[in-house]
Amino acid sequence: MNLTALQERASLNHQVRVFFAERKVLEVETPALSQAGNTDPFIDSFSVNTPAGLRYLHTSPEYPMKRLLVAGSGDIYQLCKVWRRDESGKRHNPEFTLLEWYRLGFTWRQLMQEVADLLHILIPHLQKPPRFCSYRALFLETLQLDPHVATEAELSACARAHAINIDGDMPAQAWRDLLLTHCVEPHFPADQLTFVYHYPASQSALAKVDTFDGQRLAERFEVYLGALELGNGYQEQTDSAQNRLILVEDAHTRGDDIPVDERFLAALEQGLPECAGVAVGIDRILMCRMQVNDLKQVIAFPWEVA
Repeated sequence: MNLTALQERASLNHQVRVFFAERKVLEVETPALSQAGNTDPFIDSFSVNTPAGLRYLHTSPEYPMKRLLVAGSGDIYQLCKVWRRDESGKRHNPEFTLLEWYRLGFTWRQLMQEVADLLHILIPHLQKPPRFCSYRALFLETLQLDPHVATEAELSACARAHAINIDGDMPAQAWRDLLLTHCVEPHFPADQLTFVYHYPASQSALAKVDTFDGQRLAERFEVYLGALELGNGYQEQTDSAQNRLILVEDAHTRGDDIPVDERFLAALEQGLPECAGVAVGIDRILMCRMQVNDLKQVIAFPWEVA
């Protein structure tokens, strides 16, 4: 047992609640088990057999929290356990703690600043102001390549030039992902938050998409400390038909039997208010706060001994 880690987590949770209480953001709780899983092709849910039938452990409280927004909750946040069928390692534990919040009337840029304000409280040794960089600017700075116009051949050639050798063909977005993780992220400063925004539209998920400088880009951001991703924020897509299209297409891509969350989609048809939302990983933030490099040092009982 690491008593210091337990104490630091308790202190961090208290700071989170004070931060939102001062801003009149309401703390909420939503179910951990639901009748529908996550249809995102890159996120796998745990399933549980219950007397009432199959249920899925939530990978994020996003869908029920948005149902609360539709019902008139106002600004809300949640500090909760979530589960994803990921590998277990220094930066991943299949069960982890997530902080997710939604701000009505906020733009994604306003939310980025609020995230920076909170993280500077939770990670007090951070002294430098955050960096705010577009996805395109980072690729141009590091690789001299515009990711929004580069062809699949140009992206793969750039990867090979940086000793990333993959056999076979991959779509352009897969090459962008590899270049980001292997060539761009390692250059992020270890003593300063880096916010990356304006991802390609193909990575929009449930974020709005708009045109900037002639390119269709997602109104979303990710935040890092060094190369460690801490969170992911969106200008939330409020169009119910677009949300349905994305979830149905994702389910088709998965090709399994995870059901689309029809209760979530039905709620959106009543009208999701304009808002921005973000989720940040508390365990990773605690790692940064304590300046350690392994999740096992901040989780009381990691996956292998739970």
